Amino acid sequence: MTVDEPSKTASSLNVIVATDCGSTTTKAILIEKVGDEYRQTYRGEAPTTVEAPFEDVTRGVLNAVAEIEELSGRKILDGDRIITPCQDAKTGVDIYISTSSAGGGLQMMVTGVVQNMTGESAQRTALGAGAIVIDVLSSNDGRLPHEKIERIRTMRPDMILMSGGTDGGALTHVVEMAEFIAAAEPRPRFGATYKLPLIYAGNKAVREQVTKILGEKTALEITDNIRPVLEQENLGPARHKIHDLFLEHVMQQAPGYKKLMAMAGAPIMPTPAAVGVIMEAIAKREHINLIGVDIGGATTDVFSVFDGTFNRTVSANLGMSYSISNVLAEAGLANIMRWVPFTIDEQTLRNRIKNKMIRPTTIPQTLDELQIEHAISREALRLALIHHKSLATGLKGVQQERTISDVFEQQTSGKTLIDMLKLDLIVGSGGILSHAPRRVQSMLMMVDAYEPLGVTRLSVDSIFMMPHLGVLSTIDEKAATDVFVRDCMVYLGTCIAPFGKGKDGERCADYEMTMPDGTTIKDQLTFGDLRLYPLEVGQTATIKMQPAKGVNLGAGAGVPFTREVQGGVVGLMLDGRGRPLQLPTEQQARIEMLMKWYNAVGLYPLSDQ
Repeated sequence: MTVDEPSKTASSLNVIVATDCGSTTTKAILIEKVGDEYRQTYRGEAPTTVEAPFEDVTRGVLNAVAEIEELSGRKILDGDRIITPCQDAKTGVDIYISTSSAGGGLQMMVTGVVQNMTGESAQRTALGAGAIVIDVLSSNDGRLPHEKIERIRTMRPDMILMSGGTDGGALTHVVEMAEFIAAAEPRPRFGATYKLPLIYAGNKAVREQVTKILGEKTALEITDNIRPVLEQENLGPARHKIHDLFLEHVMQQAPGYKKLMAMAGAPIMPTPAAVGVIMEAIAKREHINLIGVDIGGATTDVFSVFDGTFNRTVSANLGMSYSISNVLAEAGLANIMRWVPFTIDEQTLRNRIKNKMIRPTTIPQTLDELQIEHAISREALRLALIHHKSLATGLKGVQQERTISDVFEQQTSGKTLIDMLKLDLIVGSGGILSHAPRRVQSMLMMVDAYEPLGVTRLSVDSIFMMPHLGVLSTIDEKAATDVFVRDCMVYLGTCIAPFGKGKDGERCADYEMTMPDGTTIKDQLTFGDLRLYPLEVGQTATIKMQPAKGVNLGAGAGVPFTREVQGGVVGLMLDGRGRPLQLPTEQQARIEMLMKWYNAVGLYPLSDQ
């Protein structure tokens, strides 16, 4: 079945095979209708084969599907072809769908007139469409014309998004940027013979001039202005155009993608865009604010939905294998070492990190190696969230009405939309979180990295199937949500984190909990304490807390609160360590503090587990 053929109606889909072609691994899952509901039944993995010697992404796909075939006993492959539709109860599948970030994903360059206005809007557009933004060019970015031209020429993006000027606004700078691009004659990353796709989504008054300058030199597409007026963003049309061009141009050039597109029964989506689709669906369905993270080998993507506004950022240099040395460079050795609960000299730690970079597919073989990877992941997650907060902002350059209260409360346009106190759910995804040997390790990594405030639920993607479900939801929402609820999301539990400062051992809050069996627990949480209570999935407990003076649980400093909290496979975590988290600088004291926390959540000793 080719992409142009109409796919089967959603109601007739009973057996679905979906793959996600990642930078390191191609993951395949089988989804089957069992009674009235859809379930994920089998999964397979194989190394991605986009690079030499294979240079054909479909080899990895067929290998991953072959593993499913072997495990399930269902005949899915006929040579190099996926059998669609189903021939009988044990042969074929109804549809094959896929997402991809192999070959480095979709790499884009964006341009605007003012860097933190139209430049930032263009960046948000590209990131939301699942791209990695390799540079943002603008009139006020401090680079000289020849530097801009050289940069455009050498970067070799897959696509350029050009914005700038509100409708009826700036003209000169937009035309100037078009001339820079024309002078640079940029070549695409893949495919020497085709023109570079360029989307113009700026001031409509300049369309004619842009067409004159770039129409012959690029594969130009014109769409609605992403910033028609200063107070409003219109990102949808440009995002749709990016998806279309990704399929028509970029995917056609990457090794083996033409074959993959011919095999798929629906358009292939960039992996991050597919994860974004499912994140938005969860937030909308449950009316919640959430932050989602997908930490991979090369990049870390952060997604957020706050008050219905979706944002995505990609930290292209923060990952757990290919980019692991960049995490070390950005975080600094001291920040990574503060999470390592044993003595290790700096050079040994550096060597271990470099070894992971040059052997990206290896997994930890000893507890020490695992703890080092978990330490690095905390820093990658922390830095990626800082990056996300800086881009998930209100519109900059918009004048706001100010009242007398604003004189005392610093209020500027462009402030971050990420409010940790309003956060309901954190969703973790990616190998280090989905495949941690014990779920409590995943929960602690996210709590340490994100430092949630007040009451927050945490969950992980069980086996990393969010991309598959994102693309499936565009064809059959019921199948995607069924599998998401029953097989994908693993609720870890709830973290309650009072914020305020106090010395270790001082009173942080008194609490009284009524457990599901009716028993009551009364105790005091002191600063520096971490506590974990068993509270299973589907169970709830009622907790009353009276914070100490100056300590806030979300209702205000010193204000008590009562909440019903949800359980999970880890349970209910009370975090009295204060915000921001501060570890002792002296090595032995720091190790003792980490071990105290790990013991408190039942992580060690591991010998008998």
